[in-house]
Amino acid sequence: MNADKANYDLLYNPRLIVKDHQEIFDRWDRHSQRARAALECYLDVPYGPGEAGKMDVFRAQGRSRGLLMYIHGGYWRSLDKKRFSFVAPALAGAGVTVVVPDYALCPAVRVADIVMQMVQACAWLRRNGDNFGAPANRLCLCGHSAGGHLAAMMLCCRWPEYSPGLPKKVVSAAMSISGLYDLTEIVKVPSVNCDVHLDESSALKVSPAFLPPATDAPLYTAVGGEENEGFHIQNRLIGEKWGKVRRTDISCPGKNHFTVLDEVCDPESGLFKAILEMMDV
Repeated sequence: MNADKANYDLLYNPRLIVKDHQEIFDRWDRHSQRARAALECYLDVPYGPGEAGKMDVFRAQGRSRGLLMYIHGGYWRSLDKKRFSFVAPALAGAGVTVVVPDYALCPAVRVADIVMQMVQACAWLRRNGDNFGAPANRLCLCGHSAGGHLAAMMLCCRWPEYSPGLPKKVVSAAMSISGLYDLTEIVKVPSVNCDVHLDESSALKVSPAFLPPATDAPLYTAVGGEENEGFHIQNRLIGEKWGKVRRTDISCPGKNHFTVLDEVCDPESGLFKAILEMMDV
């Protein structure tokens, strides 16, 4: 492997620099099992076709004051919704109904296919979210890593073109944590693109940095202080490209690409408070 390719792997592959990532994943699993046991939830609710077209819904404790869809990461090629139930308890305790969708993974599908699955999931929640006692007309998103990319892509969606019955603004706001916005960079990352199979042309079509936001729905961003430099580069880029639509950027000092999600579970963290502020909860 030449030096340039190795450098791109170090810029963008967090598993290469976070040595204890498997221990973190195992902790997520334990906390997620606990969350599914403790919370009032509906598991494997279908929002689209196939095994991957399902979501888990965690009801708010008390009256639901907000509806948040959390989109997991894994570079569009790994992990699943079950591992991320742990994001729900603190938010449910704050009056938020949390939804965690699954999606099909590369290389069986393309990134563009996953984007359309998330469009489907958002549209389904717009139409059905109030069945769970949640305010479906104020759907907000939170995504991490590849999920942050997908959350930003939803702000570019022209919803009435997808389905004439939908309003222009299906998503009220999105929080992208450690998101990816220029996917032409991922073309150069051998350890990721071996599965994702992007080229310059397909990457541009799914790069939020080069797409116009469809509405004034704000994008909130966050990145861990200890993350690979690539995620900091991407974070700066979306701020430059989206101007005022990028509402605010939350710093998470001392956090790496995986431990940054601890902030989503901590009601005292700046990131948690920003999510509630974004949702007007």
